[in-house]
Amino acid sequence: MPPLPLLRLPRLVLCEVLRSLSIEEKIKLSLCSQKISTQIYNDRLYSEKVIVSLDMINQGIRVHSENDKDAFKVFIDLDIWKRYYPNSGRNRQEGFLSVIQHLLKMFQCKISTDLYFNNSDSFEPIISELLDQQVEFKALNIVLDGSKDQNLLWNQISSNFGLVESLKIISDTTNPGFRPVFTSWPQNISIRSSYWFTLKSLLACTCQRIILGMSHLGNKDLDVILKNWKAGGFPNLEYLYVNSKSIINNGTTILGMNLTELNGMIIQTDDGSKKATIELLFHWAIEIYVTPLE
Repeated sequence: MPPLPLLRLPRLVLCEVLRSLSIEEKIKLSLCSQKISTQIYNDRLYSEKVIVSLDMINQGIRVHSENDKDAFKVFIDLDIWKRYYPNSGRNRQEGFLSVIQHLLKMFQCKISTDLYFNNSDSFEPIISELLDQQVEFKALNIVLDGSKDQNLLWNQISSNFGLVESLKIISDTTNPGFRPVFTSWPQNISIRSSYWFTLKSLLACTCQRIILGMSHLGNKDLDVILKNWKAGGFPNLEYLYVNSKSIINNGTTILGMNLTELNGMIIQTDDGSKKATIELLFHWAIEIYVTPLE
């Protein structure tokens, strides 16, 4: 068959052709010419929603559909990429950003960092830059080591956590003065070592799902938390998990009950709109499931 004069197709027909392409086909086609890439950019609002997963270790970006049935791996070969984007810079950091910016123009994207990153000259500026540009994140995974650079990064990105669906934090420090301050909240948060996450922080948290590992919260704190929830606090909460060696049967009651009595208890908000099921787990942990009251 003769070559297909793609750009000579009527606009509506061309749009249908572009929308029928796979992620891989669309990315490769976008590199063929400025004209076709512009056409793909113009069709962005009608394009599929994709996840852009950053893989700095293997120097690549995986672009995949939300159900993961359609996927394509983009390797950041700067020598090749500069043929198409000569002004993208010479280092890998700028190479990543130029590729991501190209993808953001093509698709409705959410960014995902599948691996935890810490003091990385490559990852940190990229994350900060994307959040500054108000790009949404499906998942953001961070290692906090208490260093000056890490504190600077936190101050740069914490005000944009509202753009993050799932934030996971590993605290890799023994610094007693380590107290990151949240100026905004993600939709869901998980902190593996949450000894620094105080009761005051939790009461201010607006997340739907909260997972706190290796916490210092105890029975008195849980009593305050549950009373606050009953009075209308934590309006978005759907699930709370707290793991702490301070959650013990030491005579300190929670809602007037000891831990044995509290286990399996179903409580309601004062206005009767929600109920919470409380479950005690092994290894000093408590789970709270919140659902609307039927």
